Amino acid sequence: MKLADRLQGIAPSATLEITAYANEMRASGIDVIGLAAGEPDFESPSQSKHDAIQAIEEGFTRYTATSGIAPLKTAIAEKLIHDNHLEYANDEIIVSCGAKHSLFNLMQVLVNPGDEVLIPSPYWLTYPDQVRLHGGVPVFIPTDEQTGFKTTAAQLTQFLTPRTKALVINSPSNPTGAVYDQATLEAIAELAVRHNLVVISDEIYEHFVYDGRAHCSIASLGEEIKARTMVINGVSKAFAMTGWRIGYAAGPKPLISAMGMIQSQSTSNPSSIAQKAAIGALREGRDFYAPLVKEFTERRGIMHTQLTTIPGISCLKPDGAFYGFANVSALIGARFSDQSMTSSSQIATYLLHEAHVAIVPGDPFGAPTHIRISYATSREKIKTGLDRIRLAVQKLQTVTS
Repeated sequence: MKLADRLQGIAPSATLEITAYANEMRASGIDVIGLAAGEPDFESPSQSKHDAIQAIEEGFTRYTATSGIAPLKTAIAEKLIHDNHLEYANDEIIVSCGAKHSLFNLMQVLVNPGDEVLIPSPYWLTYPDQVRLHGGVPVFIPTDEQTGFKTTAAQLTQFLTPRTKALVINSPSNPTGAVYDQATLEAIAELAVRHNLVVISDEIYEHFVYDGRAHCSIASLGEEIKARTMVINGVSKAFAMTGWRIGYAAGPKPLISAMGMIQSQSTSNPSSIAQKAAIGALREGRDFYAPLVKEFTERRGIMHTQLTTIPGISCLKPDGAFYGFANVSALIGARFSDQSMTSSSQIATYLLHEAHVAIVPGDPFGAPTHIRISYATSREKIKTGLDRIRLAVQKLQTVTS
């Protein structure tokens, strides 16, 4: 049986694969500490649980409108006004089965074969594969510690071609934690308007910013850029509702309508029950996620302090999200027994088997000299996991010294 050509070059999610393998190790009795998954370890809002149960008891278990129920769209619109200073009508909003699904729908209606999509690198590993699945060409814009893992309008100009269709902005960033300031976004917005680019603004980590920084949505910087921007978000991260699978997009009506048409022929509506739960979360708002941000601030400090004292590892302190993106280039080439650490993937495998700590290698994020460590878990697990990593790295150093 011959599979579709579009699958060539597409890989399964590395994060999900590593998490699944770690779970298999746990099932066999091995104490594995998970610092891989980007999944907050908090309970979903009590209001969401209540509303979901009430929806079941009241029989709200049927199909809904494909693009989401009106009360949820209204709650999303209210959130966008309050948090992002953005006004959207209900027909400029679509609710999907997670932010990843919203992005997939957008790629379906936006990308033609050969279209180029600019993606700052390192990047969330799903962006380029979704572009490729629809015949597009991901064009990577290199960033590093020296640039704070952020691109600029001047740098983006160097990568523009007649085939450039869109630009992805992910702020705060997965995996780097980079947060774009308003001035940088204003220059990028001017570039996008001038060159007729669509901006895909992934804002799923918007509330997780630290040290007095503020999240800025590029769509809020004027009507011209708003008309060219698709805002992607959801309730998974800020409201610890990863399993509820509710994401949404807000943007120009023609794109939203087209996404709704695609959704009508694929998943149809998101879960009716989860939609009701999402309304409760959005209405609870800051009262729920503010304590999470405070806790993540403490965890970030623990993670960064311990991580940067491990010889051979360096890491910028992340400005947002809940990941440390650590540079392990000094460990590449080291050996343990007959194993050679030829890439971050090899280092991640070594740490999983030797330290029983699951992290994500940087290779699928476009950064083969880095690893991603999630601090979306308890302080105790962060401390214990990094202690284990330290001991495992010391074994490498002993062999290579």
